[in-house]
Amino acid sequence: MSDLDAYDYDLPRHLIALEPLANRADARLLVVDRASGSLAHSYVRDLPQILRAGDVLVLNDTKVVPARLIGYRTLTGGHWEGLFLRVDEQGLWRLLARSRGKMACGETITLVNERGQDDARLRLVDRMPDGVWVMHAESGESAFPLLERLGRVPLPPYIRHGEMQPADRQRYQTVYARQPGAVAAPTAGLHFTPDLLRRLEETGIKPCFVTLHVGLDTFRPVTAERLAEHKMHSEWGQIDPAAAEQIAACRHQGGRIVAIGTTSVRVLESAAADGQLKPWSGSTNLFIRPPYTFRAVDALLTNFHLPRTTLLVLVRTFGGDELIQRAYDDAIRNEYRFYSYGDAMLVL
Repeated sequence: MSDLDAYDYDLPRHLIALEPLANRADARLLVVDRASGSLAHSYVRDLPQILRAGDVLVLNDTKVVPARLIGYRTLTGGHWEGLFLRVDEQGLWRLLARSRGKMACGETITLVNERGQDDARLRLVDRMPDGVWVMHAESGESAFPLLERLGRVPLPPYIRHGEMQPADRQRYQTVYARQPGAVAAPTAGLHFTPDLLRRLEETGIKPCFVTLHVGLDTFRPVTAERLAEHKMHSEWGQIDPAAAEQIAACRHQGGRIVAIGTTSVRVLESAAADGQLKPWSGSTNLFIRPPYTFRAVDALLTNFHLPRTTLLVLVRTFGGDELIQRAYDDAIRNEYRFYSYGDAMLVL
């Protein structure tokens, strides 16, 4: 039995949420109390009554780019699909991609828009050992404007086989997204509305914004037999001085740091790696797994995650193995909605 077998569970297929709720904050919320071991059923809209004045919500303000690209090999007409990851220091694109037949360096891909019309071309420069393609836009156009024009929202495959609807451009984005660069949404943040954020502030629960551009590892299954052998790909993040000061002041005054999503946890814990949270910017490949001592997070609001993933490992490390397993069993028994467009859990 591998380490990962312990993080498996069976989910009835009808509990996978394929659409978000009309009102994001109406999502159900399973409240998990680590001190008492209790489970309680509520709604995200009730957070102002569940949390306390003086608490700080740490929100990941990354913005999902329409990173899924469709096209064909210019030379052969063979179908091609790509997932934009990032632009490197030389302006070269990094993508995950697949095509019919093996492409040679120097070949081009013709990208098509949502109406099926030819548009820009990408030229293959290199292929990396980890399967990442290195390409550049022949027109010299910057990545984000081109993606906004031609890209599709990169939905997970369990949602309509990854095929977006026009409404997903807005639905698969937090209302506070402002830093473009993610290829997947920080899904715990999808539950927040402007009205809920306003009510939280009126209650004395302040927002604090950090950034982590959700990247490659979201699309990579854990394949190692042992968790210690799993290699996390790095993701770029930052905490600016104002945010670090706000978090320190909250802690000093006895408030709790409530991380909204596992991505916020990874930023906070990366910035507090030496024991004290400070302003931070850079890449992190932090894999939170047992045993781990949390230095910067007091509570966590998170969606329900797929089995055998690093995200589930993180949540069970934070909440306690037996308690979170019991919470998942309870959520399935009570027919909570799972995954990106699903319900949420608050671990206190």
